[in-house]
Amino acid sequence: MTREGDSFGADRTPPTRRGAQVRDRIIDAAADLVFARGAARTNLDDVRAATATSKSQLYHYFRDKDDLIRAVITRQTERVLDAQRPDLDALDSFAALTRWRNRIVELQRERHCAGGCPIGSLASELSDVDDTARTDLAGSFAHWHSYLESGLTAMRRRGTLRADANPKDLATAVMTALQGGLLLAQNSRSTRPLEIALDMALRHVRAYRSGS
Repeated sequence: MTREGDSFGADRTPPTRRGAQVRDRIIDAAADLVFARGAARTNLDDVRAATATSKSQLYHYFRDKDDLIRAVITRQTERVLDAQRPDLDALDSFAALTRWRNRIVELQRERHCAGGCPIGSLASELSDVDDTARTDLAGSFAHWHSYLESGLTAMRRRGTLRADANPKDLATAVMTALQGGLLLAQNSRSTRPLEIALDMALRHVRAYRSGS
């Protein structure tokens, strides 16, 4: 799900429903492979084997591997954001932020902290070697960030946060803690680092509570 006006990666959606379904199937399989192996260790033959598609079919929908990876970035962004709903859509109270925090932790607990953040993993692997992918991933993070910033802006507008609170900076602090926590949780196979990082970030947000 994306907001109107947002765009991530390549968009070569086929004109027919069947074509769109084939393209989606290829992207889904590629996203799963990339999440499990990384982009560098996933090649087009792997994707063809996983989807039972021919080389001509694959190149009909994607110019090359880079084109497919851009579509994977889009798909992983959709998956990551959709997994956080409905909590992600209304981060406009301290209670809502806590529910969102709990959902993030539970999602990692369900997967035993394996894999880390699909967007963060791609950023770590691609940002220094593929400037186009880096730009797309920056857009993915900005889109994620926008939900936090929007909720915090609403809290400041209602007076829940002080007038000197900067929603953009606070959202960045939370996102930074989230990504660091996800990485350490992946490495330790424990949600504890993620919980500590998010709780510290949300305490920072609460420091701007009106009347504090």
